[in-house]
Amino acid sequence: MPLDCVLYADTGMEFPEMEAHIAKLDDLLYRERGIHITTLRHPHGFEWLMLDAPLKQKRAIDRRIAKGQPLTGYGWPAMRIRWCTGQLKTHLITKEVNRLKQGKRVLHYIGIAADEAQRCKDDPQNRYPLVEWGITEAQALQICYDRGFDWGGLYEIYRRCSCWCCPLQRTDELRKLRRHHPELWARLRAMDERARAMYGPGPLGQFKKDWSVARLEERFAREEAESS
Repeated sequence: MPLDCVLYADTGMEFPEMEAHIAKLDDLLYRERGIHITTLRHPHGFEWLMLDAPLKQKRAIDRRIAKGQPLTGYGWPAMRIRWCTGQLKTHLITKEVNRLKQGKRVLHYIGIAADEAQRCKDDPQNRYPLVEWGITEAQALQICYDRGFDWGGLYEIYRRCSCWCCPLQRTDELRKLRRHHPELWARLRAMDERARAMYGPGPLGQFKKDWSVARLEERFAREEAESS
């Protein structure tokens, strides 16, 4: 298939193994297609948006003032408030795709797998090769493994390998994060402590419902002691 550009939205909160994978894939693309991955990044990044970005909407400012909360940061993302996906991924990709489309006839390949076809959008300029070919997520992963791309073993540990700091991931994934990536777990705890100090124990400052990262650490440590 013709390929002129590959876009990758780097949230800045990717696993080190994922960063190494992207570099390895970039090498392959350059050898076989003569192109490099175009990496898109927010100018400030996740932590700035979460804790330091100044609020602009009057309603949000008034709500913060009423609650005695600072007028900066979006706080922790939540299921219905996934500002991270919008600000760090979809907005950046949409903006770049629209720029590329100016004055050109562009065909946009999107890597949605056959078992998540409900995410596809009806746009004649979009194509979904994996859906067309009937390739599921599991099959796509195996194809990559067969070609020497193993993400440094990430998918042998985690069910999904999105941002390591995501509060929407399952508790067992967080248990694995503490065990396999203690340096990232330490950063997560520091971020959570700052958020709680700024916003209090409500939704903005609470990593997961009823759970701070510190409490999760106590729980995981207790579980390890009981099982030993």
